[in-house]
Amino acid sequence: MQATIRQATLADAEVATAISKQNFAESFGASYRPADLADFLAENYSLECHQTWLANNQYALFLLEIDGAQLGHALVGPCGLPHADVTSADGELKRLYVLKHAHGKGLGSKLLKTALSWLEKDGPRTLWLGVWSENFGGQKLYQRHGFERAGEYYFQVGASADFEFIFRRKKEIVSPR
Repeated sequence: MQATIRQATLADAEVATAISKQNFAESFGASYRPADLADFLAENYSLECHQTWLANNQYALFLLEIDGAQLGHALVGPCGLPHADVTSADGELKRLYVLKHAHGKGLGSKLLKTALSWLEKDGPRTLWLGVWSENFGGQKLYQRHGFERAGEYYFQVGASADFEFIFRRKKEIVSPR
């Protein structure tokens, strides 16, 4: 049983949509009213959204698989976080999800390394990510890879506003600790 990570193509849009929705709902769904969650997923995790990202070479989506089963994904692209220091040259880890039954096996770390490598394929640059303030495991993972807290914002899902941290890894840092 070997984990593989591969970059998704436009042909993977339906699979990417399904795993994205499943991962978000499993990770955070219990925090939201069902109608708010359904509306959020329909708007932000739709097939059309995934097709747009997969057709744009400024984005990449990586699928984590074991024996053909999708267990996680990462989405990367230009930074869109609300921070005054963000520039058009910066990249962002937009999503990093691994299904709960696959936690604790180092798969998130492997997926993160793949995503960061893609973001810096043309050389070091400043990288950003947003992480829920209560996701302590995720914060530790990102800190091990050179990210530091640089700000905060609220992430809206329906009537809920989640307190999020903005993490940044400056381009001078090129390898994880």
